Amino acid sequence: MKILFKNARIINPAQKLDEIADILIVDGKIEKIGKIEENENFQVYDFTNKIISPGFIDMHVHLREPGFEHKETIKTGIEAGANGGFTALCCMPNTNPTADDPSVIEYVKKKSKEALGGIVDVYPIGAITKRIEGLELAPIAELVEAGAIAFSDDGNCVQNSSVMRKAFEYISMFDKAIIQHCEDKTLSGNGLANEGYWSTILGLTPYPDISEEIILYRDLRLLSYLKPKIKKEKYHIAHISSRGSIELLKKFKDAGLNITAEVTPHHLLLTDEDIWKSNYDTNLKVNPPLKSGDDVDALVEALKDGTIDAIASDHAPHAPEEKESDFASAPFGIIGLETTVGLILSEFVNKGIITIHKMIELLSINPRKILGLEPVKISEGEKANLTLLDPNLEWIVDERKFKSKSKNSPFIGWKLKGKPLGIINNGKVFWSSL
Repeated sequence: MKILFKNARIINPAQKLDEIADILIVDGKIEKIGKIEENENFQVYDFTNKIISPGFIDMHVHLREPGFEHKETIKTGIEAGANGGFTALCCMPNTNPTADDPSVIEYVKKKSKEALGGIVDVYPIGAITKRIEGLELAPIAELVEAGAIAFSDDGNCVQNSSVMRKAFEYISMFDKAIIQHCEDKTLSGNGLANEGYWSTILGLTPYPDISEEIILYRDLRLLSYLKPKIKKEKYHIAHISSRGSIELLKKFKDAGLNITAEVTPHHLLLTDEDIWKSNYDTNLKVNPPLKSGDDVDALVEALKDGTIDAIASDHAPHAPEEKESDFASAPFGIIGLETTVGLILSEFVNKGIITIHKMIELLSINPRKILGLEPVKISEGEKANLTLLDPNLEWIVDERKFKSKSKNSPFIGWKLKGKPLGIINNGKVFWSSL
């Protein structure tokens, strides 16, 4: 494989790199960056006005396998990730069986290497507690040895404070991050939509935003208490969604805790009012629920000022028959692997809300820092781990072009400007079909 990209804009904020140059990839490595003469042995691509960035990583994905292959498989999830511009995915443990046993971690790693020739790196996240029930710690040491890169009970939240304390104390010994789905289930109960005006108008069981904030406050106070005793805290907030949570995040970051947070595109772009506008579209039923415009404003501001550290899709595929039901019966969650990059380019970079440099930090540099993964370098002699982008290409989100097994997206039909073109990783190339 000898691929030459001509006149590309090569950007990597971590290296303070932003230049127009040619880049030659030979057998999966960056051979040369600069002015390069074309050769008949090269596959040549004119990348004028296009961008090459360090490979994007989605740190919050549900691949569903093992156990829920009717929704997604490791293979189709990887294909969706590559199609959406990601060279790496981190998969959550709420499978069946749960990723609370080393054999499940090993299974995911093995299966991921078989899809698309191993072009997409898959990093399994282990369960904090057995069966993600929140009662007893999973065998953390064994999961780390098997390859778990972080720990979460996502899909559930560790409700018991004593168990959460033990998780902080024990997992910190392995220098791994805890990723918390913050939800006090005694408050959220059977809630369907954000508690407020629109849940009342819609007649949907309310889900209060303090459900997220109370667990977040508990965890941050626990961390503050334990900080002198534990080796190193690494706490990451999954899919942060409310103004109150942003205020807590800022406060405890300023106090010196090692805490980070991610936000999803749907929490940045949609509100609870959209459920009414869409006449109860079940593709707007997510957990945490879509919030108010005021909350969205707070999230966007936190994205701009660096309070929020990463963007993640929370890709949650469901079979069509599961979503094609009434709002109360439909499962929570939407897919996002194939829309995240386009949405952020179109609605944030091209509208001047954040820069392309900031986007790369949020989708490549910061997630790897949070998870303790090696940074991607765009330098001669380095392995090519790259995402290819066209920031000016206009396209319409078309479910027929998705590689995901499921199609539950509220963004189908959106017209976007800015698109992933493909990825290069592990000596392979994948061109997006979106």
